[in-house]
Amino acid sequence: MADLGSVDWPPAPIRTARLLLREAEARDRPVFIELFSSAQVHTYLGGPRPRGDLEREMPAVPGGWRGSFVVELDGAMIGQILLRRVTEHRCPAAVGKVDLGYLFLPRAWGSGYAAEACTAALDWLAEVLPDEPVVLTTQTANTRSLALAALLGFTEVERFEAWDAEQWLGMRPPAPPAR
Repeated sequence: MADLGSVDWPPAPIRTARLLLREAEARDRPVFIELFSSAQVHTYLGGPRPRGDLEREMPAVPGGWRGSFVVELDGAMIGQILLRRVTEHRCPAAVGKVDLGYLFLPRAWGSGYAAEACTAALDWLAEVLPDEPVVLTTQTANTRSLALAALLGFTEVERFEAWDAEQWLGMRPPAPPAR
C-alpha cells in the first residue's frame, strides 16, 4: 500500500468538461470559511463551525495539504475534494484505505458537479496509486450522498452509529488495469 505522501504534490490541475481541480490559493479562503460555517453543508457532518472561529484560525491558504483539491467552476471555487489515508475509524475495514470526502456550496448542488469532480479525483488516484481501494462514509439520512456513492461505484461494507446518527461505509474497489 503506497501512501499519498509518496505522490508528487501538487499534481497538475485536472480539467473536466466543466470544472478545474487544483491546489488551494489564498483567494479561496472566503469560500473555505463559507463551506465550513454553512449549516446546510454540515447538516450531516456534525454541524457547522462558528464563522468567527474560522476567520481567526484559518490559514491564509486553507486546504493546502496533500490530497486536497479545490473545485473551480468558471474561475470561482465551488467546493473541495479530499483524498486522505484513513488512520483511525470505527470500522476496521476502512483503516489503511484512502477516504474520499467532498464539500460543495449549496448553490452548486444538483448540477452534477460533485459527481464530475469526484470522478476526476478518483481517476487521478487510480493513475498515481493503482490497485488502491477507496472508502467513503456518510450518514444514511444523506440520500444525495448515498446516491453519489452508488454512482461512483461504492458498495456498502458496513453501517454503524456515530455522532448520534446511523453512518454508512462504502468501498470502491481498485479500477481494473487498462488493456
